[in-house]
Amino acid sequence: MTRLVAWLAFVVLCIGLAPAVAGDAGDLAGIWLTAAGDAKVRISPCGDGLCGVIVWLKSPIDPVTGKPQIDDKNADKSLAGRPIIGLNIFSAMRPAGKKWSGKIYNADDGKTYSSELHLAGIRKLEVRGCVMSFLCGGETWTKVADLAVASAGQ
Repeated sequence: MTRLVAWLAFVVLCIGLAPAVAGDAGDLAGIWLTAAGDAKVRISPCGDGLCGVIVWLKSPIDPVTGKPQIDDKNADKSLAGRPIIGLNIFSAMRPAGKKWSGKIYNADDGKTYSSELHLAGIRKLEVRGCVMSFLCGGETWTKVADLAVASAGQ
């Protein structure tokens, strides 16, 4: 009995000392509403990282052209005609300690930023983007649907 208690104590100690890691991709999987409420992003496992695909826009139609919104602010003219809905805005988003780290594309200005994601509570995701590693900004996205439910309704 003493040996069992000692073994259990050792296991608990090892678990407590194990380095914290980013939440499983499944923890982030779902549909997330941006802080401004103008877009919804479907986050899902993608290879060994995460994909973040725009699945909804508050204003899906460009008021100037009367057509679906396109990536017209992208400096790469070969990409500037692609639709915003369906656009994967994450690249190289991989686990890094207690967060996910990679790049995020901002269709509002056509630029890509270094980015970090981490769960900030129940149904809250902190999204940060940085330029030159020290000029950073962030916002909190709200989970509006789980992925299994969202897939059926999308």
